[in-house]
Amino acid sequence: MAKQAGKKARAAVEAPEKMDIRTVAQLANVSIATVSRTINRVSTVNPKMAKRVFEAIEKLDYFPNTQARALVSGRSRLLGLIVSEITNPFFPELIQGFEDIAVEHGYEILISSTNYEPGRMALCIRRMLERRAEGVAVMTFGVEKPLLEQLAERNVPLVFVDVGPERPGISLLKVDYHHGIRQGVQHLAALGHREIAFVSGPKRLHSAQSRVAAFSKSLAECAIVADPAWIVEGDHTMEGGIDAMARLLKSKHLPTAVMCSNDMTAIGVLHKLYRAGLRVPDDLSVIGFDDIHIAQVTIPPLTTIQMSCFELARAAVTALRAHVEEGGEPKRIYKIDTHLVVRESTGFPRGTMLHLRKRRKDPSTPGARMRKTASVE
Repeated sequence: MAKQAGKKARAAVEAPEKMDIRTVAQLANVSIATVSRTINRVSTVNPKMAKRVFEAIEKLDYFPNTQARALVSGRSRLLGLIVSEITNPFFPELIQGFEDIAVEHGYEILISSTNYEPGRMALCIRRMLERRAEGVAVMTFGVEKPLLEQLAERNVPLVFVDVGPERPGISLLKVDYHHGIRQGVQHLAALGHREIAFVSGPKRLHSAQSRVAAFSKSLAECAIVADPAWIVEGDHTMEGGIDAMARLLKSKHLPTAVMCSNDMTAIGVLHKLYRAGLRVPDDLSVIGFDDIHIAQVTIPPLTTIQMSCFELARAAVTALRAHVEEGGEPKRIYKIDTHLVVRESTGFPRGTMLHLRKRRKDPSTPGARMRKTASVE
């Protein structure tokens, strides 16, 4: 019998086109049910048997039929992720983290991008429903209520950033914009800046409104008067940053620092300042938001407010798994922290060092008189 089983397994290896779950079961010397439970990561499977199954799968180079598996088990083990765009480096970093964590817990992912178009959002949601995603993380904005109802009516767990409808099965990732932006404003104020501009995202987006509100509140906390002319709208793209900085350069009086609603905007600002012959941070300090990977290698390296892609991804997967696997009503709010990362794009306001040198040379200043008295003594 053992010899016959060995011949069957060898024949299966030689004829991979005929491979199925039965072939894996024969090679691992377990039942078909054990292979199925192992592939579906059922926790009650004996660890030694599971090890044999995975070794057989690897040896046979077997790929389970996920669609057939979903029909049998009633579960797709698929998590959806809807993002605003793929070209912004923030989102590939988010997608990478989301996939890594999902795969670690035995899920596959389905990604859709809206490019900020409501029509594409409808298609994204349709794809999620057609592929029977068990939960969907919506990392974009401007979702119309009827589209949300399509998912909610089918009891699909949802995760949103910042805002979402108050109903069961929905969790929110609440970003603490104020903490990081406050640190950024305090950093600039400590350097001596009092004339600070802000390039926002599209005003229709809740996240853009939240960042502007956090900026205005932080200025007030530092006793700095906000100039409405220096709060300009961008669109979260590099081109939007270039255009916003061009508008600021036309001002009668130029600010000494610019905070940006995201890093791509800040990179556009850096580029425009370079083209205008201005130096960062000597002529103007710049702060971004997100801390995407390339922020470390811009010229100069970008001071920015970090909103961790990995933490967003982990919270999203954790929330979806809590809804899918635990039942009941899991946590609704997951807090996402932000903090300032200081690099080389921020410094003293322009002319500060020249002013200090003049003060040191002026014998009428208190500091100069004190130095002169000390030298006499």
